[in-house]
Amino acid sequence: MSRLYGIDDANTLLPDLAAVVDRLRDQRAELIGLRDAFREREGDLPGAVIDGGATALPDPDDRGDPELRRIRLRILGIVDQMQADVAWLDERAIALRDISTGLLDFPARSGGRLVWLCWRSGEDEVAWWHGVDEGFAGRRPLASLPGPTRIA
Repeated sequence: MSRLYGIDDANTLLPDLAAVVDRLRDQRAELIGLRDAFREREGDLPGAVIDGGATALPDPDDRGDPELRRIRLRILGIVDQMQADVAWLDERAIALRDISTGLLDFPARSGGRLVWLCWRSGEDEVAWWHGVDEGFAGRRPLASLPGPTRIA
């Protein structure tokens, strides 16, 4: 872990983080809608083949259909925007765990042990933690954190 957070450090970032995860969630929803619209429109074209199980970006061959081109370009723009937000989180060593719930983890150390401080969109402050080998299911209140009460 390249950076370790204290509780106050993590809480200070929450307004910016809330904006980032809200934006990512909205973009994800728009991306899914555009993917579905692309598939539906592509299926209306003669000779088009739809791969129902794929979640990859649409084929750049939009068969001369300006609407397919518009949708494809919008998809690419959203992906670029999402990548920029994820890079912003990565630069701060914050782990994005789930876009749909806005779940983030901050690396921290408590009593010589590496842990994750855990926050989810809608929570007022960072009030949870879990071990580095545990996920959301292992989340516990900060009061239960063993070792010194100061996290740094």
